[in-house]
This record gives sequence, structure tokens and C-alpha cells, in this order.
Amino acid sequence: MQPDARIINLETSITRRGTFVPKGINYRMSPENAVCLVSADIDCCVLSNNHILDWGHAGLFDTLEILERLRIESAGAGINIDQASAPAVLDLSGGGRILVLSVALKTSGVPATWAASSERPGVHLLTDLSDASVARIAKRVGRLRRAGDAIILSIHWGPNWGFDIPEEHSRFAHELIDKAGVSIVHGHSSHHPIGMEVYRNRLILYGCGDFLNDYEGIGGYEEFLHGLTLMYFASVDLTSGNLLGLEMVPLQIRRFQLVHTSSEDTDLLLEMLDQECRKFSTRISRKPDGTLALSWPHAGAERHIESALQE
Repeated sequence: MQPDARIINLETSITRRGTFVPKGINYRMSPENAVCLVSADIDCCVLSNNHILDWGHAGLFDTLEILERLRIESAGAGINIDQASAPAVLDLSGGGRILVLSVALKTSGVPATWAASSERPGVHLLTDLSDASVARIAKRVGRLRRAGDAIILSIHWGPNWGFDIPEEHSRFAHELIDKAGVSIVHGHSSHHPIGMEVYRNRLILYGCGDFLNDYEGIGGYEEFLHGLTLMYFASVDLTSGNLLGLEMVPLQIRRFQLVHTSSEDTDLLLEMLDQECRKFSTRISRKPDGTLALSWPHAGAERHIESALQE
């Protein structure tokens, strides 16, 4: 699969500077190792999460500078609220664009003091999931949107473990689709994949799960199939913004690398995801090549783009 755009939630700073924030777990990547993002052909990193300021403002500034140097777009954090709330704009070779906005909630562990303001660097932190929050996002989208644009709203919300999806998350996702024209709600924070919904032919990923982490060997979360993950390939119609298809590649995190899952582990992941998706009238099936596919009552369309979305 060769997607038109690859988008990830980068839940770390890229820096050697700064003083670590006393919050228990602090992540950072050595700047010389950031070329791994280029090797993976990453087009956009969303940064509104609970680790991007683990090394203070200096760590954030270094991250923004390095991503710009590597020609990787970013969204969700910045030197002020204007930069943090601005969407990344990804131009597509066949015409059209993807606008990527990134927001976070305090429920994901983002400290309130990390919120960007007109005079303070930080993340695009929402204080609530109210109609006013939807209206602000819709206004931002409306100022920049052109015909042929697909809108992705990436949101860091909720706890690390568990399958429960709060009603307010569903309502907010629906409102983003209804009032802001969002094509994909890209949810993350959960360390494992959770339920998926297709609402009015638009994709809602409530929690993608981790793609790469350093939790191997930590016990206590076996019920969540900890260590099994997915690579998501979403196809979207550029004319309508509707979902055409979602395929997922099952993978396992092993020694800081990704390997293909065994047939047994693929079946376990399939069973878990299908059970969680039924509440939204979506289903997961296994294709002959071992990938997973989402199905839902939908109508077809023609012209489309493909985006790879990862935690």
C-alpha cells in the first residue's frame, strides 16, 4: 500500500535540551535519530499530546525546528495559540489537499499549564467538548478550506487503558462531522485499539492504540492484547469527503520494531475489535492476505485519497 499521506501522533519531544517536567514519565528523542521519520516517509506529525512538553519549552522549540528542517509538517503545538491551532496543509500530487488539525483534552493527561495562549507556547488544549469548541474548530476550518480538501481532526483524549467510549466523545465527533465538515476523526491516547464508527459515511477512530512504544515486558494489561497494534489505511473520496474503505495491517511491537503478527494473534485482535465495533454497527473482517477491513452500511464513490494514520 502506498498512501498519499502518512500522519502520526508524535508523542515525544526531539531535543537534548531543557529540564524535564516532574510528571513521572518523560520522553525525548535524540535529534540525530529523527531521520527515522524521514525514512518512514512521514508527512505530518500531530503534537497536541501529553508528552510533547516533557522537556519544557526548549524541548518543544527544538522539536518544531527539527521537524521543519526535515520538511515534515506539524500541527497541535507552537510558540503561541495561533501556531498551535493552525492546521498542517498537505498538498496532494493528484490535486487537492489534506488539512490536519490537532487538539488535546486534559483527560489524556495534558497539564492545564501546557495550553498555548497568545503569549505562551504550548499545545492546542480544549477546555471542554462543548458546542463552542466545535464552533471554534469549524471557524478555523472554514477560513482555509477549499474545494477538494479533506479534513482530519486528530484528538488526544481519554485514558490509556479500557474500551469504554464516553457518550460525550461520540457526540463531539458527530458534531465535528456535522458542523466542521471533518472527514476523519483521528483519536488516540489509548495504548491499544478501541472501537471505530462510521457516522454519515465519515470515519471515527476513537483510539488507534500505540504504534511503537517501550512497554514490552510490562505485565498487567494482557486483557487489552498489549503489544498488538495496527497500521491504518483510510481511503477518502475527495469530492464528498466520505470514507471509501479502511484496511488495517496487524502488527506486533517487539524490541522497538514492528513485526507481522501470527495467525493466532491476528484472530485475537480481530475478535476483540469486532466485538468493540458492533456497538457502532461496524464490523471487522479478515482478508485473504491477512489484513483486516472495516465494513459498514455505506454508498460508493469514485475519486479518493489514501492516508496512513498512526498513534
